[in-house]
Amino acid sequence: MDLGIAGRSALVCASSKGLGLACAASLAREGVAVTMTARGKDALEAAAQQIREATGATVITVVGDITTPQGRALALAACPSPDILVTNAGGPKPGDFREWSRDDWIAAVDANMLTPIELIKATVDGMMARGFGRVVNITSGAVKAPIDILGLSNGARSGLTGFVAGLARSTVARNVTINNLLPGPFETDRLFATAAAAARSTGKTADQILAARRAANPAGRFGTPAEFGDACAWLCSAQAGFVTGQNLLMDGGAYPGTF
Repeated sequence: MDLGIAGRSALVCASSKGLGLACAASLAREGVAVTMTARGKDALEAAAQQIREATGATVITVVGDITTPQGRALALAACPSPDILVTNAGGPKPGDFREWSRDDWIAAVDANMLTPIELIKATVDGMMARGFGRVVNITSGAVKAPIDILGLSNGARSGLTGFVAGLARSTVARNVTINNLLPGPFETDRLFATAAAAARSTGKTADQILAARRAANPAGRFGTPAEFGDACAWLCSAQAGFVTGQNLLMDGGAYPGTF
């Protein structure tokens, strides 16, 4: 399927690896000019060059922390009028809520709620004026099925979800959609890091932890970043203009609910 977005421009945040990188790569394959951001220069440049060589797309890199005002300013200076915005930031630390300070909560809200809102605020009016816009927020399956040790993420990302639910209904008449992609277990560095942490606390090996998690998933496996990236590209497509304010859960069927 031709997604009808060749020639468009996209700002993809925190995209030097993992799910952000997968989204950037899938958009580039569709002929989108991509601006990628990340904190680490070497990893970002390597990822961008990989995409350039694979797709021939124009790829611009911006080194900076997207969760800070300075990082957002740099990204928006490089891509001031994106047709597509993919928000993303690393999730906050896991743990027991009794151990979290006010600063921990503020940092989580800043990164996983307020940063996407600030980026949307900076770009959505331009999208509506041009008559095309796609915003995809990478959140978490924990929004749908909260995980007790991820309380910081549960809270901050749920706040973003509520905000988007209202805003998305006010932009769609101008062909600007806003949706959330909710990843479950995907083969990323974060998944392997959490498995390593679980291994240290349980006495099992990381491989044992991962094998048990794979077996417990109805799909019998973890998702691949490429699958996630292609889902993101579809939500950004011309054909997805009637889809807005939705939470697309990608978890291999792990969430057992009907709705």
